[in-house]
Amino acid sequence: ELCALSSVCLCVCRWSLNGTLINLSTDSRRRLSGGNLVIRSLDRAQDGGIYQCTAFNPQGAILSRRASLQFAYLNLKTQTRSAVSVREGQGVVLLCGTPSYAGDLSFAWVFNEYPYFVQQDNRRFVSQETGNLYIAKVEPSDVGNYTCVVVNRITKGKVLSSPTPLVLRTDGVMGEYEPKIEVHFSDMVPAAKGSVVTLECFALGNPVPEITWRRANGVPFPSKVKMKNSNVVLEIPSFQQEDAGGYECVAENKMGKNTVQGRLSFHAKPQWVQTMRDSALSVEERLFWECKTSGKPKPSYSWLKNGELLAAEDRIQIENGALTIGSVNLSDAGMYQCVAENKHGIIYFSAELVVLASPPDFSRSPLRALLKAKTGSTVTMECRPQAFPTAISMWRKGNEPVIVLLSFRITLLPDGTLRITNVTKMDGGNYACLARNQFGVASTTGRLLVTDPTQITQGPVDMEIIVGESIVLPCQISCDPALDVSFSWAFNGQLLNKLDQHYEHVGGSISGDLMIRNIQLKHAGKYVCVVDTDVESLSAVAILIVKGPPGAPDGVTVEEITDSTAQLSWRPGQDNGSPITSYIIQAKTAFTVGWQAVNTVPEVIDGNTLTATVVDLNAWVEYEFRVLARNSVGVGEPSPASLKTRTEDAVPDTTPTDVGGGGGSKSELVITWEPVPEDLQNGDGFGYIIAFRPLGEVNWTHAVTSIPSQSRYVYRNESILPFSPFSVKVGAYNTKGQGPFSPVAIVFSAENGETVDRIMSSAQKLTFSVIYSVFNGFFFSASPERVLGYEVVYWEDDTKPETMGKVRVSANQNKVNISGLREYTQYFLTVSAFNTAGTGPLSPTINVTTKKSPPGQPPLNVEWNLIGSKLTVHWEPVISLEMESDVTGYQVSASQQCKPQKINTITTNLTSVELTLPADDDYIIQIRALSDGGEGMPTEPINIHKLSKNYFFNLMNLRNGYFKLSLHFTILLFLLYQINAIFLIIRDLFCIKKTY
Repeated sequence: ELCALSSVCLCVCRWSLNGTLINLSTDSRRRLSGGNLVIRSLDRAQDGGIYQCTAFNPQGAILSRRASLQFAYLNLKTQTRSAVSVREGQGVVLLCGTPSYAGDLSFAWVFNEYPYFVQQDNRRFVSQETGNLYIAKVEPSDVGNYTCVVVNRITKGKVLSSPTPLVLRTDGVMGEYEPKIEVHFSDMVPAAKGSVVTLECFALGNPVPEITWRRANGVPFPSKVKMKNSNVVLEIPSFQQEDAGGYECVAENKMGKNTVQGRLSFHAKPQWVQTMRDSALSVEERLFWECKTSGKPKPSYSWLKNGELLAAEDRIQIENGALTIGSVNLSDAGMYQCVAENKHGIIYFSAELVVLASPPDFSRSPLRALLKAKTGSTVTMECRPQAFPTAISMWRKGNEPVIVLLSFRITLLPDGTLRITNVTKMDGGNYACLARNQFGVASTTGRLLVTDPTQITQGPVDMEIIVGESIVLPCQISCDPALDVSFSWAFNGQLLNKLDQHYEHVGGSISGDLMIRNIQLKHAGKYVCVVDTDVESLSAVAILIVKGPPGAPDGVTVEEITDSTAQLSWRPGQDNGSPITSYIIQAKTAFTVGWQAVNTVPEVIDGNTLTATVVDLNAWVEYEFRVLARNSVGVGEPSPASLKTRTEDAVPDTTPTDVGGGGGSKSELVITWEPVPEDLQNGDGFGYIIAFRPLGEVNWTHAVTSIPSQSRYVYRNESILPFSPFSVKVGAYNTKGQGPFSPVAIVFSAENGETVDRIMSSAQKLTFSVIYSVFNGFFFSASPERVLGYEVVYWEDDTKPETMGKVRVSANQNKVNISGLREYTQYFLTVSAFNTAGTGPLSPTINVTTKKSPPGQPPLNVEWNLIGSKLTVHWEPVISLEMESDVTGYQVSASQQCKPQKINTITTNLTSVELTLPADDDYIIQIRALSDGGEGMPTEPINIHKLSKNYFFNLMNLRNGYFKLSLHFTILLFLLYQINAIFLIIRDLFCIKKTY
């Protein structure tokens, strides 16, 4: 780092030692490496001292900071030491000696022999300031030889003193005495900013004294302060100004105490607070640089120019850290350094002064070749050439050799700018600015064009519009043809995004109309059309009000609810540009499909009403309510739903419906009804009361069921005659009471089941036939007795009940078709008759196997030939797969193209067929294979356009037969027929009947 800037500024570096320049050309041990000084074979006598680098380049020279090179060493005289004799309980100090050294040292003591070191505690302490060993109170275990070990922290070198024997005296034990401080800090201890300050305090005494610390001003120690070695060492890391002041060490035992005091003084090397910057000044300008530093003691300042001390003179003033040069000249250019120094350090800061001197130059700031301005405006034309010193400016207009005359409208500003107010067309023309200083003259020219003002002939106007509509906001102008015009639109202070699909700029060169498509509520606001030309900017404003359906009401609350009413209140939402005219209330329950409109009081809720009563509610049902607002635009979004609220319970007011019954077993009366829906039960404890009596009697028999979902009740009594009529009615009840009964219905008791037995005993033998591969038909006869119908049960395997199926038919049928059967599978089946008494005995079981599926492949390679009305069709035979039925023949179907419902079908066991087709239409042909399993897949439809064959056939006859036409004429006729055929095909597609 000593001269690192040389690697980036292409400098030349020179080094000095203790102020004397080092001659590298004659020094074999020293050399430069990229500006750095490299020294080989260091010698303490020749190389120790203060080094400094001076860097030179064409702009000048600067000095680096100073660097000190020192050599660390350590020497300690060793001589035999006499024994130290003390009493037990007495304190003692063992001296280490005074080494000669350079570098930081550390001290330790060996007890008797290496490596047994003395362990420090509250009784023993090794001072890192003096190196001495202090024992506050000697004990018998302390007797032995003590050797001081000194280590140089830099070189890691180590020296040992001669052993010092410690022995106990035999003339008695030392009594208790007060502390005596042997290790303490100076009255004034200098401490550098940011350093680690260590204070030592140790006392001899019996008993062993305790050490405590405090500040003289009584302020507690900050958390960063640390106590070490039983409080003997006080350590203050990162020493700052606030840490300076008085410190006190107190040593105390039961015999008394001892105190020492001292002060820590704060000092700091200089640090920059304010510096200067590189400056480029014109000759004769004034230079002022100032640098400021912090430091203690206060630093002194000096200034260097190109590495040499700068002295004050007439033009140059130096005061503390300020440098002033009243009128710079070319000789003042160079590198300057501000130097700040106190006894703790020295710092440098450098800056370059460039002195400029040149004639006027307009290459960077010429006049605009064409300057446009509207009449009546103010024009400024700047004349600012680059010139050192500043040039004097003059103006000319056109080819006149005279300077532009100044007037109340035309003024020349101090910086050379020409200002013309209230411009007229007479002011237009060519202008020239001439600039001069002591080094030369230069000029620049430009043209002033005065145009007519631009006007907005049709701007946007305030409008009201409904959501979803589209509008055009006009913005049209009249302007001078010489101007370039651009249009832009702003919405609520922000430029419109051209990518927004709602906006589109329309119009020509003098129109900036804005189209807004499918307007939404968010498009309401302030629209500004901005017209920019070369000379001015105009704008026109319009307010767009967008009306839409109201916003959702808020805060729907159910304030009071009964068994059939609920009182609601709500807060209005946004009216979105159109006042709210009315409100609609909707409700939802667990029994409704979605939201339903409800009846209210008042029946019509106007826009100023925020409460209403909902009526005609069902009792004991949980309701949710929501409110919708309506205005002149439409109905808005619904409000959030209210909390679920249950109406009060009430006596049932709905009777069961569809009361009827009949059937059942012998001596039974079966009564059925349609259960009352849960939302109409009106409360808990809901059930049914069934009342019945023989037709014509007076007294009713009652029965009760407490199951709300029950829909059937069976009354058993041996006295009931078969098929006897009863009057029946059903009512409902709940915890609030009994509701009304249903209308009376007539229900017959059960029939006698023996009739079914007689029917089945005379049943004819069942027959079975296959309708298709997956349809089986069952045929059976009926008995003249009373039978409601027949039941066919079928299954695949007796061991798999899940394969069982069941089909019922009415009594007037003796056949049933069963679909969904699997092909080529054996089925078992039985038949039984049934009436209201139940199902009779089963017929004997029969079994049958379904057919295989029909062929899945249509006939392939179909070829056809049409001559006149005779059509011949050929195809390849279809080969059935293993699980498909064998082919028994083929079916050919032909339908007219415009009468697809009229189909002619021909069956054949060959692979060809001949058809006679009338000549009045075109036909569609399909072919499919037939099998026991049904019809196979048909071919794709084949379109037969008879004319496409006839005309070619006839044309060839004309060519080869009767008329012997030329080849060219034949081809022409052929093309005409082709065109006619295409037309006929198109005609047939639309079934248009025309005569050609």
